[in-house]
Amino acid sequence: MRRAAVALIDGEHYPMVVVDALREAGDRFEFRAALFLGGTEKIKAGDPAGEARSIYGLPVVFDRDHRHGLARIIDEYRPEVVVDLSDEPVVGYEERFRLISEALARNVGYQGPDFHFSPTSSVRLCASPSLSIIGTGKRVGKTAVSGYAARVLRGVATGRDGTPPVVVVAMGRGGPARPEVIDGAGVGLTVKDLLAWSRRGRHAASDHFEDALLSRVTTVGCRRCGGGMAGEPFTSNVAAGVALANGLGPGLIVLEGSGAAIPPVASDARLLVAGAAQAVESVAGYLGTYRLLVSDAVVLTMAEEPLASKEKVRSLSTAIKQVRPGMQVVPVVFRPRPLEDVRGRRVAYFTTAPSVQEGLLRSYLEERWGCTVEHFSAHLADRAALRADFASEGMSRVEMVLTEIKAAAIDVVAEEGEARGMPVVAVDNVPEEAAPERPGRLATLVTELADMARERFGSGA
Repeated sequence: MRRAAVALIDGEHYPMVVVDALREAGDRFEFRAALFLGGTEKIKAGDPAGEARSIYGLPVVFDRDHRHGLARIIDEYRPEVVVDLSDEPVVGYEERFRLISEALARNVGYQGPDFHFSPTSSVRLCASPSLSIIGTGKRVGKTAVSGYAARVLRGVATGRDGTPPVVVVAMGRGGPARPEVIDGAGVGLTVKDLLAWSRRGRHAASDHFEDALLSRVTTVGCRRCGGGMAGEPFTSNVAAGVALANGLGPGLIVLEGSGAAIPPVASDARLLVAGAAQAVESVAGYLGTYRLLVSDAVVLTMAEEPLASKEKVRSLSTAIKQVRPGMQVVPVVFRPRPLEDVRGRRVAYFTTAPSVQEGLLRSYLEERWGCTVEHFSAHLADRAALRADFASEGMSRVEMVLTEIKAAAIDVVAEEGEARGMPVVAVDNVPEEAAPERPGRLATLVTELADMARERFGSGA
């Protein structure tokens, strides 16, 4: 069966070469139109569109802004796939990724001679309004932002007949084989509970445990394996997880991505979390462009020295807005918040934060929470280094262990802490606006996205 298609062509190729290529591909594609990408010297008439149609036998769109032109031709001719018959020097690597991103964002495939990009899965399964929170990579603080959003929305969302106001559906590399519900809202989870799960062979620092413990919301844990360039997991059980969430009747479902992988279900609104330390092209180039095109706002995390200069934050914000003019971008930093009183205690702090932030985080914990940090470790994702940490001289002065719920937090840190008779306290990473122009902007943005999700859900958009 032939697929409805539009072609990308250029005048660097002699016209009859392109005509023959279109004819040869005619057994696979029903070409409805073509976008002309450049090289008009071989089209000599004063009416290039008319001349091109007579040459190529198709309606031909000319637009200096190729992304805009592709959007126009997709909207008008409704193809299933864009077939790229162009080449350098008219279209290079960067330009191609911009065009691929535009096609995928409109749920249209993109195919060339030796590559093929398919739209990511977007089946509509959520029976409540939904907000997805996705990332541009691992360790950009997506789970911390998701947890913060869940806490904000817990106070403004409404379930049905006493059902949860918010349910977080989180997928991770270490999630359960069968999706499971964790009642973080109704049960006062503790690190000891997570330790018990860990001893039964579970990855008890998986994102749904973290959200349930730190944000006190109901969560559904899912798993995924693999992640494509546009964020499609190779396999996941998120659809089954959403079915569980639907059964809880929440006012809002928060769909949490994993690394750069995107939950393979449709959502009504989408927030993108990017790291300010990432390269500009990783956020606003390649298929970062796609993630921007399918999102409604951006939170730019770790937006402070020494991770990212003010100039770097500005350049990222500018690049984002070149892809999506008018996009809201909120730069934030993370600050630790222990879930229990640590005042006057001598503590060890275990984190996934970069070691260059040690001085800042030590000072913050001591000044804000009144403890003394005797030992600092940025090795939470390195089990061998963690065990060496516990053997270090500084641990002899420690009476309490503070840890993020990440990586080896439970199976190593909590286990070691309990073995030494030390209380183990979970620590949240709270996003705070970096040099806020309007204090409260992040909370306002989260609420606006929830309102947007409800409006789109109600309209069926």
